[in-house]
Amino acid sequence: MSHLPRLTGKEVAKIVEKFGFFYSHTTGSHIVYKHPNGRITTIPCHSGEEIGSGLLNKIIKKDLGITRDEFLEKI
Repeated sequence: MSHLPRLTGKEVAKIVEKFGFFYSHTTGSHIVYKHPNGRITTIPCHSGEEIGSGLLNKIIKKDLGITRDEFLEKI
């Protein structure tokens, strides 16, 4: 299993859209995306900061419901 790259919130948001999620709204510096089947993910989008590996794993496994390899294919 390969390591996840360091990504910013905006980069993760673009990848999330490839999995069928659409922009819902922004609350402060957090972008909320929804999926037609009801799943929701919130992505922190702090200027110039990268998302930590733990949070990125949570977004991939819990929110998107995919494997790390599937995520890496969309990068």
